[in-house]
Amino acid sequence: MPSSVPADTPHAAARTRSGATPRRSRFSLLGSELKVLFGRRRTWALLLALAAIPVLIAVAVRLSSGVAPGRGPAFLDRITQNGLFVAFTAMLVSVPLFMPLAVGVVAGDTIAGEANLGTLRYLLVAPAGRVRLLLVKYAGALAFCVVAPLTVGLAGAAIGAALFPVGPVTLLSGGVVQPPEAFVRILMIAAYLAVSLAGLSVIGLFLSTLTVVPVGAMAATVVAAVVSEVLDQLPQLEWLHPWLFSHYWLGFADMLRQPVLWDSFGSNALLQAGYVAVFGALAYGRFLSKDILS
Repeated sequence: MPSSVPADTPHAAARTRSGATPRRSRFSLLGSELKVLFGRRRTWALLLALAAIPVLIAVAVRLSSGVAPGRGPAFLDRITQNGLFVAFTAMLVSVPLFMPLAVGVVAGDTIAGEANLGTLRYLLVAPAGRVRLLLVKYAGALAFCVVAPLTVGLAGAAIGAALFPVGPVTLLSGGVVQPPEAFVRILMIAAYLAVSLAGLSVIGLFLSTLTVVPVGAMAATVVAAVVSEVLDQLPQLEWLHPWLFSHYWLGFADMLRQPVLWDSFGSNALLQAGYVAVFGALAYGRFLSKDILS
């Protein structure tokens, strides 16, 4: 990268160390992006906040006299019998707000954050060009979409096993699976949620190309998630529900049946792919015409 990159900028320095030159691996830019993303204190703060959700749930249940059946979120009353239900409950609780909030912060910062720091123009000096940079930025946001639900699930399983007994898990369909298979179900739910958040992350990517103020893009992304969830609750708009990117977010309950029902997973993946195609094209069109010197 040219020597004009300001060496005192941590983000730019990380880019320089990554060696994003034509002679280096084509994955060097992606590696640099992931290193910068997961090297930020803000990213770790978001992940720690997500990990705190199952911990708070487990401690609250442990200190209480018990949860009456039907009270609180689904699976909450089963935690005292099996600690693995902490993971299921935590992922269910975090989907409507906490995960979209975290993803909105990361996705909204993708392009706007670089523009705000003044590093965007230097990144585009490399032969990679705007298209590759846009793809790498989205890949970084997707990586966070994978790590976020995994963090909640693994933290939930760990704290649940530490505070409560662990044994065979009774699924929603009435079948019983052993703890190793139940852990696989936790990973499957995390994968389902990662796919679910793909649409929101590409919306954040598009909004991030519209501004140089990352906070604005972050807030707009979170608002988009809230609006979608509110619209999904209005019976008057039932015709619109299947088109909302948040419509299948809670469909991961099918991962807790025997055998697993893949219909909701397929419908969710198809819907998110549609959002990726539409808003990815919008982000592409906007970014190619974006004035990076402004």
